[in-house]
Amino acid sequence: MKAKKKSKVPFAIVHHFPGGTEKQYEASIEALHPGKGILPKGQLIHAAGESADGWTILAVHDSKESWEQFRDEILMPRFKKGIKGGFTTMPQQTEISIHNLVI
Repeated sequence: MKAKKKSKVPFAIVHHFPGGTEKQYEASIEALHPGKGILPKGQLIHAAGESADGWTILAVHDSKESWEQFRDEILMPRFKKGIKGGFTTMPQQTEISIHNLVI
């Protein structure tokens, strides 16, 4: 009997930066993404905008594993090093295992 192949479940992460600004977002995204308008490997959707008291980012990855890889290999090392003009505090974070994704 063949082993069942593990299926990927989309995974979303919401980052909210209280007091965050568009200028900080632009500096951060430039340092974290592979190029203007290009998503990191495994990321399906990236949306960001001004929210009630700051700036909020929603990223949907093809799996929790691809989110963790991006977080551990790119996001956290660069954030800890400091991004000139970027966000200066850690965000409030919400993780979502996606049940239904329609694009």
